[in-house]
Amino acid sequence: MTSVNKTIRNLLNNRILIIDGAMGTMIQTYHLDEEKYRGERFKTIEQHVKGNNDLLVLTQPEIVLEIHKQFLEAGADIIETNTFNANAVSMEDYKMTDLVKELNIEAAKIARRAADEYTLKDPTKPRFVAGAVGPTNRTASLSPDVNNPGYRAVTFERLVEIYDEQMRALIEGGVDLILIETIFDTLNAKAALFAINTIKEESGNDIPVMISGTITDASGRTLSGQTPEAFWNSMSHGEILSIGLNCALGAKDMIPHIKEISQVAWVYTTAYPNAGLPNEFGQYDESPEAMANVVEQFMKESWVNIIGGCCGTTPEHIRAIAEKAKNYAPRHVPELAY
Repeated sequence: MTSVNKTIRNLLNNRILIIDGAMGTMIQTYHLDEEKYRGERFKTIEQHVKGNNDLLVLTQPEIVLEIHKQFLEAGADIIETNTFNANAVSMEDYKMTDLVKELNIEAAKIARRAADEYTLKDPTKPRFVAGAVGPTNRTASLSPDVNNPGYRAVTFERLVEIYDEQMRALIEGGVDLILIETIFDTLNAKAALFAINTIKEESGNDIPVMISGTITDASGRTLSGQTPEAFWNSMSHGEILSIGLNCALGAKDMIPHIKEISQVAWVYTTAYPNAGLPNEFGQYDESPEAMANVVEQFMKESWVNIIGGCCGTTPEHIRAIAEKAKNYAPRHVPELAY
């Protein structure tokens, strides 16, 4: 086991770690237009790229760096690379599949720079970089065509290829962990897990892998139909560091689902909910204090080892959550009984 892997596990056994908040929300506060998204390098391309937040690691790297630093200053132990959609499937929408490797390497380097700066400030509080791997905009389990239920917009093999490309680049860029997140289709996640485990086997790199699913509605299931316990059972074979949930729901609505996972998983658990549910304008209104008060139950009940925020969460939200986390011990991970 590498020293980074050991350090992370030792920390998780002793305190609740804080993961950062929403990169997208923070980017919106800069009110970037099409010109800013393009930068000088892509000034003359034909396609529109506004909204391609991953591209900003190439065109506005200082903004991405500044956001990372704001979350670190707020108390985050783990920051995520700005690579949620930096894969060949998602980048097809912007005709930028040729940039996937560069996007991930540069995003990892920017986050690495920020994390190392804050670790140097206080070596007793090491900071880590998680390579963010999103679910893509395709689903391997369900057909997008209601008239053809057997049709699939992507194959398992194709997903393995695109995840392999992304994660190799993230590792080359210097991430400490891989975070496969916002999983709505477990088959997609299995492709990502297969890819990273193949990389680990080939390279001898035992980089820790975090898994985070998303419950899509009040049914308490993922889009592909699994309950939290079923989701855990599908992922539990994967030699993972942690499992949990993020996005889709606010902290209050996530309570029963995090509780369920915490009761069955024999790995560390994570939760980073939204700042409530979006209003009619798509904005998130839950205040840092209100969110931290709800999330406190996760920690008081010993359901989590890693806590943070997803959509709508700002550095202020993370700071409020981090302050609460100081008062609680981490969840005890049960031993697997054979």
